[in-house]
Amino acid sequence: MESNVKSYTAIATAQGGRSGSVKSSDGVLDLKVSVPIEFGGEGGSYTNPEQLFAAGWAACFDSALGLVANARKVQISSVTTAEVTLGNTEDGGIGLSAVLKVKIEGVDKELALKLLDAAHRVCPYSKATRNNIKVDVLLVE
Repeated sequence: MESNVKSYTAIATAQGGRSGSVKSSDGVLDLKVSVPIEFGGEGGSYTNPEQLFAAGWAACFDSALGLVANARKVQISSVTTAEVTLGNTEDGGIGLSAVLKVKIEGVDKELALKLLDAAHRVCPYSKATRNNIKVDVLLVE
């Protein structure tokens, strides 16, 4: 049986770890990365892996939210902010946690919360992190 699901593979290469650079195979993404100031890095105008992850998750989640709203034939306007934190874990290691803050206009609070829950179930980033890191999904005004 043939599947009509398409696939896409993003390819990025890092050199120098957290104090180096990242570049996508098509050259669209070509950035210097730096350790965050909070961890002794130089800061400045460089990004870091957590910012890149937050940007990807925010965009993916906002798209998933639009998809679930469209499936319910509901018109919304939304803005998703992902806060990805790198910090100490309970087991003494270092890990990630995240808070997704989502503003939804065009529906009442009850429906907005249902849409958030549905989006969190279908978003590929949310699926990848489910039961692996602490994630809070919040509806904000």
